[in-house]
Amino acid sequence: MHSTRRAQSTLCNSFFALPASARAAVWRSQFVHSNTLYQNIPHRHATTSAPAEPFLAAPREGSGPLLSRSANRDLPDINTTRNKWLYTLPLFLLGVTGTAFAFFNYQKASSSTVSSILYALRTSPTARDLLGDEIYFASQVPWISGQMNQLHGNIEIEFWVKGSRAQGQTRFVARRRNKQGAFQTEEWSLKMGDGTVVHLLSEAGEGGKPEVHQVVE
Repeated sequence: MHSTRRAQSTLCNSFFALPASARAAVWRSQFVHSNTLYQNIPHRHATTSAPAEPFLAAPREGSGPLLSRSANRDLPDINTTRNKWLYTLPLFLLGVTGTAFAFFNYQKASSSTVSSILYALRTSPTARDLLGDEIYFASQVPWISGQMNQLHGNIEIEFWVKGSRAQGQTRFVARRRNKQGAFQTEEWSLKMGDGTVVHLLSEAGEGGKPEVHQVVE
């Protein structure tokens, strides 16, 4: 067996000792291709490529940590994060807008002007005849529509109130003619559920109408 390997090694060395043209001629001959020693000749210039391995699926969110690394693992999709932002950005803007509206509405509902309107309704005989006793906001979360800009001297709001007998929508409008002047009430009315509008300002006395506490500029 050792003599056979020695003979094969001698044959290989003799083959590569030949000139390039002679090696090419011998290589193309049918004798070399049919000889069993052809399998033992080292292919110095031949390159073999392994079959391509299939790519492994990319890890998904929540699939757990990777315990091993592989060169044929597919990369994750980079568009996934961008698509999530496109879906969640409108929801984020909607949430911010809703929070801002809720904050400004709470600011108006807790203002001294709205408290003065509720107090004036409780002390008004006409309002008590229409609404009843215990006059307060009509809902647990009242919505004050309109604008309340005391710095620029313009208040025009309306909201729903209810009593022990009925509910209605009160409207209050007051404006300031100049920066140094006081607010002048232009309208204070109560609209009932059947559409009847009662003007409370004409029936209220000097101390029976709502007061506007001015903001110090």
